[in-house]
Amino acid sequence: MQRRAPRAHPCCVTARPDGGGPAPDDATARVLARATVSAVEALGGYAGGVYLRSESAELLRMAVVTGLPGPLFRPWWRMQVNRPYPVAEAHRSGQSVHLADEEAAMRRFPQLMAGLPFTFASLYEPVVAGRERFGVLFVLRPATPGVPVGAADRERLRACADGLAAELAALTAARGVPVRWDGDPVDVTPPHPPPGGGAREAVDRLAQAVLSVDREGRIGFVNAAALDLLAAGAPPPRGRMLWEALPWLGHPAYEDHFRGVFLSPVPVLFPARRGPGPGGDWVAVGLYPGPDGVTVTIGSTEEPVYAPGTAARPDPALGPPADRASALYRPVALAIALTEAVTARQVSAVVTQELLPAFGGRQLAIYVLNERHLHLAWETGFPQGFLDRFDGVSLDVRLPGVETLTSGRPLFFESMGHLARAYPGIPLDADVGARAFLPLIASGRPVGSCILGFDTPRGFSPEERTVLTALAGLIGQALERARRYDSEAALARGLQSALLPHRLPVLEHVDTVGRYLPGSLGMDVGGDWYDVIATRAGLLALVIGDVQGHGVAAAATMGQLRSAVRAFALSGNTPDEVVRMTNELLIDLDPGQFASCCYIELDPASGRALAVRAGHPQPLLRRPGGRTEVLDLPGGVVLGIDGGGDYPVTALHLERGAVLALYTDGLVETPGTDIDEGIERLRAALARARPSPLTETADRLVAEAGSAADRPDDIALLLAARTDGPRRAPERPRNG
Repeated sequence: MQRRAPRAHPCCVTARPDGGGPAPDDATARVLARATVSAVEALGGYAGGVYLRSESAELLRMAVVTGLPGPLFRPWWRMQVNRPYPVAEAHRSGQSVHLADEEAAMRRFPQLMAGLPFTFASLYEPVVAGRERFGVLFVLRPATPGVPVGAADRERLRACADGLAAELAALTAARGVPVRWDGDPVDVTPPHPPPGGGAREAVDRLAQAVLSVDREGRIGFVNAAALDLLAAGAPPPRGRMLWEALPWLGHPAYEDHFRGVFLSPVPVLFPARRGPGPGGDWVAVGLYPGPDGVTVTIGSTEEPVYAPGTAARPDPALGPPADRASALYRPVALAIALTEAVTARQVSAVVTQELLPAFGGRQLAIYVLNERHLHLAWETGFPQGFLDRFDGVSLDVRLPGVETLTSGRPLFFESMGHLARAYPGIPLDADVGARAFLPLIASGRPVGSCILGFDTPRGFSPEERTVLTALAGLIGQALERARRYDSEAALARGLQSALLPHRLPVLEHVDTVGRYLPGSLGMDVGGDWYDVIATRAGLLALVIGDVQGHGVAAAATMGQLRSAVRAFALSGNTPDEVVRMTNELLIDLDPGQFASCCYIELDPASGRALAVRAGHPQPLLRRPGGRTEVLDLPGGVVLGIDGGGDYPVTALHLERGAVLALYTDGLVETPGTDIDEGIERLRAALARARPSPLTETADRLVAEAGSAADRPDDIALLLAARTDGPRRAPERPRNG
């Protein structure tokens, strides 16, 4: 891709004409503007911007933007840090996100493409200085299908983000408080190039209207035919927003076309009604994007065969155009997000983050049905304790939240007065506002009810009622699925808790500590296990294993394997015999799963050990002086694959003060990175651990991996240390 030469002109920072937020911080805005323009030009992009942390730790706000007309992208001005979008992912993980084309974006972030289904590339770089995460710098540019973002471009964007982080850190140091942003975004407008000489005369001869707008949507050129489209006495068009000069082009039915050409280089043609009402004539609109803006052509055409009335006469109850765009986009994002929500709490959080902003709501409550009573599962925005009086109400009580479920009909009240008249004596949390009560029904079965609250009176158009009713069905399906999940998860957690050791044995000259942490995505129980077994002649067997998969089946298989290993070890078998017989047992059971395992038999008195490994990550050994190494144990295949598998034995020696670490891959594996990098991080962390109680060392090792919000796998860790100290009180393992 050919890169444009950097512009020598200084960029211009201007507040948005639509306003609505606090006044921008000029010093911060200038710093962000320079970084944004530099990044866009360095990457050969056509648009970009910066998201910054707000006063709410859970919310990012778009602070500056260039190359895009901001009002068209209002639904993306605010970004929750825990949502599955590339901006949030980059900020949350501290890792770059590079999406070379729409296929890569759809594969990783389907919710992004649901709202912006266009052909473009996007790159996101976290802005970090030390431990302070300021936000994310992003650049949009033409897609390169099948060609990933190159190393040079990655380095350029990283350099821009590092420079911005340094400047924001300096501002933070000067002010004594971290840089935050809580207003609307501001425009970064590069100077406009002068219009061509003889081109004007040529274009003025056309009967077709021609306008040129820059990347912010401001008009820079109009031909004579375009001037005729403007109302008599209208101000000069140059410098005005396109939708101000020709307001009929600002209709929400056309907004997606404009979003498309500002994100993708593909031209768009569509019919539009010029002027309000059915009396307006139809015109053909062409949009031709380029690196510096969009050429708009408007010519005559016949009325299209399909011209829905809502395309010409929007329902005023839907609010201003920006809110209508959000209302069109958010339900799609909600539908996709609900497919990813697993627990009832996740379903409720998704509804709060996606449904309320779409319709301007401020309050939300979700009740679930249990044995003919409605129980409050989630609330936000209501006065504290107000909804407690309705928790556990039976289905024979006359309340709107009950009747919407028993009748299956949604109830809409355009004011609190309407609600009070329909249900005399009902307690109200406010005197002013509006309420919608939606039945949550899945597969014909009642699941619960949902309450949406609004701070001001408002109407509910037929379109809104239809969309809300449909979304209530999706919410009901998601809650029913979550209920089944919660039941299975409770069973699996109970099973797993019963199968993992509750107390580790204590012998002279050795301390052992175990830790287990369930995964945070999907079914939160799995097949990881560990055990410490006091065998014959005062020996100690240290065992760790990982059954493939998650859920009840994996936990059940884990319990069978742990019992088998314990039985074989207590029968006096050698380490290789224990692993070999466990492998044969798993093949005979045929659960359709395989497992990895590491088994080490230790003599606490002498420190001699025999180790056997079956497809499991290599253990770590920390020497008394602090030198820590990854052991190189030869191993056999995972259990449950080959009935004739061979499992070699390796002799080890643990000096006094040495620490042996056995772990499962959940502690070292991160999606998108090599597992060897994770093992090296764990080795370095164990090496840094000062001589301290083994419990503190175990807690530190799992803290970093366990704090990840989207950790997909379970974590099991078993530490064993040779000591000279007296016998200590046994520690209960911390499982969960």
